Amino acid sequence: MIPPSSTARLCCNSIPAVKEAMALKLGFIEYYLDEWHANNYPQWISEASGGEMKVAYAWAMADSPRGGLTTTEWCKKFGVEPCATMEELIEKSDGLIVLSPDNCELHEQFCQLPLRSGKPCYVDKTFAPDEATAKRIFAIAEASGTPCWSTSALRFAEEYSVVDCESIVAVNSWGPNNFEIYAIHQLEPLMMLMGTPARRVMALQTPAWYLMTIEFADGRCASVSGYEHGSPFMMNISGKTESSVIEIQSDFFHRFILGLVDFFRTGEVPVAHEETTAIMALREAGQKALCCPGEWVTL
Repeated sequence: MIPPSSTARLCCNSIPAVKEAMALKLGFIEYYLDEWHANNYPQWISEASGGEMKVAYAWAMADSPRGGLTTTEWCKKFGVEPCATMEELIEKSDGLIVLSPDNCELHEQFCQLPLRSGKPCYVDKTFAPDEATAKRIFAIAEASGTPCWSTSALRFAEEYSVVDCESIVAVNSWGPNNFEIYAIHQLEPLMMLMGTPARRVMALQTPAWYLMTIEFADGRCASVSGYEHGSPFMMNISGKTESSVIEIQSDFFHRFILGLVDFFRTGEVPVAHEETTAIMALREAGQKALCCPGEWVTL
């Protein structure tokens, strides 16, 4: 006969085992694993899903080139099973996350197999280096019927959800760091709020700052500034009758992870492919504009 105390331990220990077996298992596809997004997403996804989802598998092209953890070390630290091939990871996983957030030039290569799998797939920001690449990546998913999307986590900031988009006349936006990696965090909310494609872009820059003027298809304008040495994410929004200044202070990453979890539960894509492609087109034009200061670059 099992003693009462042992019975209690047996029952308690069996509950996590059942929950673990039922968890939706996600797989990371990465350039290298020891980076900020990969280091934080596993815990956040588990918490946001109430334990219904877990990052169970990982495949990386390389070990960290910055002297961080190797793939083997990272997987051991986070309790994730390393996969020898991307094919193995896709086969084992219920849902897929393509990371490489700072190396979007690798996304087209990394997406070839996941977006043909039919399994829901999230591609981390920045989605693609240019408009043409974005179209090619989405074409793979659309041809195979694979649900997929991409976003900046800033899209989910609570402060943007209360903006009266219909009244916007013009916007000044500013935020931290360089254009190549961090501009997506300003361009995506801006395009979401304006709700129309950009027409042309002009830029100026110094070694630690850039300023970009954007003219939209409907004639409205906006500016985007980036400060290499740091800045809050803020907008001054000029409306039809008044102006307002918003500073992003909400936990936008938490809200983003909740959206990511909901996507893996439902398969419903929260950001249209056409919108993401238009944002990549604007980013591409912005990079060209930085190379010819003071000249308009047409999208």
